[in-house]
Amino acid sequence: MQDFYQDLKDKVKKIKLFLLDVDGVLTDGRIIYDSRGHDMKLFDVHDGLGVYLLHKAGIKTVLITAKGSRAIRPRARDMHVAEVFENISPKSAVLDKILKKYKVELDEVCFVGDDLVDLCLIKRVGFPVAVFNAAQDIKKAAAYITIREGGRGAVREIAEIILKAQGKWEEVLKAYDV
Repeated sequence: MQDFYQDLKDKVKKIKLFLLDVDGVLTDGRIIYDSRGHDMKLFDVHDGLGVYLLHKAGIKTVLITAKGSRAIRPRARDMHVAEVFENISPKSAVLDKILKKYKVELDEVCFVGDDLVDLCLIKRVGFPVAVFNAAQDIKKAAAYITIREGGRGAVREIAEIILKAQGKWEEVLKAYDV
């Protein structure tokens, strides 16, 4: 068991880029349509702060979603997300472009997913993460399964794990301990 945790810590220490699915990871997976047919998404403020803290610590976040929505880009701006890829299927189609643009290797990438459309990325990155309520096949392929559910703090959980493993957490806290 000790070897498992050391291996996990070694993977997390390498992370330079944070890739996220949207529906089911940054949201709880529900899609709400209003009477005009426009979709609405509910985002967790704790997850948003987690992404922002990674940004402050120099770790960029990229969103990759198979379904576009008008709600994604404003939320991405709020969190200081570096880039958003919408309507991408398979999601692995943009992976090489992202690796090249951000000058990272696969073992320096964390991806958080929840459903079968995420399998192509979960199986390739250095630190693959499944949210607690992910599909079973995603959980099987993940190196870590969150304690929190998607859209309910799972992203913040991973952000804190990364920042603490890399020794950046105390520096991040200083901004809030005034």
